Amino acid sequence: MNSSQAAPAPHAPAPRRLRAALKWLHLWLGLTLGTAFALVALSGTVLAFQRELALWAYPQLQRDADIAPQQRARALERIVAHWQAQGMTSLDLPSPQFPVWQGYFPNNERRYFDPASGELLLTRNTGNDLILWLRDWHTHLLAGKSGEQVLGAVGIAAVFLLLSGLYLWWPRWSALAASLKWYRGPPTRRWFSWHRGLGLWLLPLTLLAAITGTAMVYDEIARSALRAAFSEAEPAKPPKLAARADAPIDWAATLRAADAAVAADGPIPGAQLRRIGLPKKDSGLVTIRARAVDEWHPVGRSMIWIDPWRGALLGARDATRQGPGARAYEAMYPLHGGFVGGRAWQLLIALTGLAPPLLLVTGFLFWRRRRGR
Repeated sequence: MNSSQAAPAPHAPAPRRLRAALKWLHLWLGLTLGTAFALVALSGTVLAFQRELALWAYPQLQRDADIAPQQRARALERIVAHWQAQGMTSLDLPSPQFPVWQGYFPNNERRYFDPASGELLLTRNTGNDLILWLRDWHTHLLAGKSGEQVLGAVGIAAVFLLLSGLYLWWPRWSALAASLKWYRGPPTRRWFSWHRGLGLWLLPLTLLAAITGTAMVYDEIARSALRAAFSEAEPAKPPKLAARADAPIDWAATLRAADAAVAADGPIPGAQLRRIGLPKKDSGLVTIRARAVDEWHPVGRSMIWIDPWRGALLGARDATRQGPGARAYEAMYPLHGGFVGGRAWQLLIALTGLAPPLLLVTGFLFWRRRRGR
């Protein structure tokens, strides 16, 4: 062998190759799927205040939710009699937080009714209401189930971007202080330090939002995984109706049965009735969701099952008595949406929605300056 010939360059160590591959993936996923993640997150900042914005935009919804049980029953009977045939599937009861009946219809349409009389006050859908349009974008990318699956892929990419960014940032202990500095210039260093600093300081909240949002897209997988992790059995199925009656539903008796379920001596004492699921053809049951004491979910995940023709309580499930795996899954939506922890957590969630757009912009500016150089 001629000694004057140069020896071949040694292969780069495996950690260096991994780092280079992660940098490439972090860059191009950030510039592509990261853009969708940023836009979805930005809509989340607005949706953190969706209830307050609806009451502000539509003053006719600001009513007195403190009504007598007889008024409540008459209003419910009037609403169901007219609107169930037009596609209404469920109905939120008036509450101090949102003091009107809220009916749910196909194609993301909602109707709002006076708490005492049941009179129609407002119709909202994605075509006439910006907040509902943003909600449809945030949960389905405006494309139904197909969009929801794409959103799941965006969520997985977002989790990868955040964790790979942490790996790429992780400094030697001797360089920790320097890696935390924010620089004003030159531009390449400025955008890199801002991108790194924003990603680091907002990482816990951004990662929580990305993980919980992705888990809700793949809800069955997430539920099963958490139950399996804690060796929990599947929840009991709803009871079956013995027989239907050939008569109109007695809504006053149905509500009395629901009130008994949340009374002091009931199976879910102190719970608040939140959402009435209207009877379906295959079951005939009325399913009422309730928010138990200490439950985080704004609508509640506790269940009450009622025979609507006889006004009989058939069963109930207190969500706070589930195993830790099931409770962990039920906590994801209130954590993700800012519905627990008062105004402070709501503001933090709104701030978190600004992090991905800022990361996208600073990362793009850094890439453009370095590419130009």
